[in-house]
Amino acid sequence: MRIIAGLGLTLWLLAAAAPAHAQAPIRTYALSLMAAPSLPPDFAYFPFADPNAHKGGEVALSAIGTFDSFNPFIVRGTAAADVMRVWDTLMKPNADEAETEYGLLAKTVELPADRMGVAFELRPEAKFNDGTPVTAEDVVWTFRTLRDKGRPFYRQYYADVASVTAETPLRVVFRFKSATNRELPLILGQMPVLPEHWWAGRDFATPLTDPPLGSGPYRVGHFEFGRSVSMLRVADVWSKDLPVMRGLNNFDIRRTEYFRDATVALEAFKAGQTDFREENIAKEWATAYNFPAEQKGLVKKELLTHRMPTGMQGFGMNTRRALFKDVRVRHALALAFDFEWADANLFYGAYTRTRSYFSNSELASNGVPEGDELALLNTYRNQLPPDIFDKPFDLPVTDASGNNRTELRAALALLEQAGWTVKDRKLVNADGQPFSFEILLDQPAFERVALPYVQWLARLGIEAHVRTVDPAQFQRLSDSYDYDMIVAEIGEGESPGNEQTGYWTCGSVNDEGGNNLMGVCSPVIDALVQQIVAAPDRAHLVTASRALDRVLLAGWYVVPHWYLQSVRVAYWDIFGRPDKPVRTGLDFDSWWIDPAKAAAIDAARRHGP
Repeated sequence: MRIIAGLGLTLWLLAAAAPAHAQAPIRTYALSLMAAPSLPPDFAYFPFADPNAHKGGEVALSAIGTFDSFNPFIVRGTAAADVMRVWDTLMKPNADEAETEYGLLAKTVELPADRMGVAFELRPEAKFNDGTPVTAEDVVWTFRTLRDKGRPFYRQYYADVASVTAETPLRVVFRFKSATNRELPLILGQMPVLPEHWWAGRDFATPLTDPPLGSGPYRVGHFEFGRSVSMLRVADVWSKDLPVMRGLNNFDIRRTEYFRDATVALEAFKAGQTDFREENIAKEWATAYNFPAEQKGLVKKELLTHRMPTGMQGFGMNTRRALFKDVRVRHALALAFDFEWADANLFYGAYTRTRSYFSNSELASNGVPEGDELALLNTYRNQLPPDIFDKPFDLPVTDASGNNRTELRAALALLEQAGWTVKDRKLVNADGQPFSFEILLDQPAFERVALPYVQWLARLGIEAHVRTVDPAQFQRLSDSYDYDMIVAEIGEGESPGNEQTGYWTCGSVNDEGGNNLMGVCSPVIDALVQQIVAAPDRAHLVTASRALDRVLLAGWYVVPHWYLQSVRVAYWDIFGRPDKPVRTGLDFDSWWIDPAKAAAIDAARRHGP
């Protein structure tokens, strides 16, 4: 599965509410999206954290696949789980608040009246874990290194930065090419700051096998490439008493064990080899957790409701391949997928069908376009299919019997319009070439979804094959776009922005390791993405996002899947956690080891439930 986690942060700064004629720059302790920050300047800790949380203990987690590097910023190599905890960022998001960040390395943020830049003033006490101060020069070096040598999305996100300067040892100033990219200050606030002195003499563009230096709450401890890695809490880390860190990062050791697939990882959890897991397979959630430790109450399972947009997951079609260039073909392949059968027989009725790239949010298009959205789409009417204006987007709803003849007949009609005909029970083009493609997977668990889809496609005369490869090979193939169809998940936040450039625009089609998984290239989509990036207020952003959503849906780039409005977690009962629910459903950083519970569970593991 190729997953993209969208930043989803188009910025309406609290400070940007100042009148345009104001001359003095605005200094602020937080950057906020849609409203004033919910926390005052003197807040003591995040509401979802417990400042008295117990520090200590070891938690064992799991990951699928392998790792061979500690550099998560480049295309080459597979980075270790949890390694981003090594580095602090300039600002830190509040998991309980939509699109708002508070100072971490940066004590204050300064916004010029012309909105043509941003300045971050670093905390003088900020230090890397070797005792070296974090300086503005480190910020400048990090920015330039990520832009020039990092994964493609860094270049896309930072494209509107004209210059970066270390004005003093603790003050770094970014100047922008225009005032229209309102998201940019917040994007820069998310930048991890790397130590220039440590990287001297090392090649940033190659996989890193040395444990890296950072200023964050954890450092790399014991590791065996491909097997396990332990992150050790830095007890005297400089930031431990900051409001944005109090009550968080409570485990002394975060150990991640690697497994070849999800089934093996689940069995390891049931055997007590790991302590906590998120479950993303509905069948396993429904059937696999009825084991003795769970029956005795030693293992807990919970559904944690979240209040987050859910984006789009689906079978993504690589339009770089000639087979998928015709929208009628892509539409036909979407019609062939019987979600109702899958939900009833594979997912135990757990899921909701995804009908938008911005599902579970106000940004999702619905009905037919009206008002401002219609006016925006009318600008491109002669480049868009008429159905966008006349018909709501919809997906077929079957009777879940598995006999989806109506949808298959509609799919076959579209394929015939695109020049494909059935001969000897095979779908072929005018040259007699069969319609054949491969679905590339990175985990066997998804075969149970892909194989029924292959059978439905076979009824149309299509030869589809499923190939499951290990995660490292999958990453290489997906980074070079060497696939026909994959499972793609496009994550979205409350406010899309610069990340859309990497998802959908023509300029991102050929970026190795980029995020335009389906190879989308359309002048209209490029223009709508720019409307999102440059939206001057929330109303314009919603309008542009709904319009983009509608055009993407009409392009049938994916076979839409499903979403869940909760997080499934299972854990051995060794944890304490705050009583207050969090907007994201789960914020594991705020959990801790409860010594009494851990002792009881250790005894039970030794002697059996």
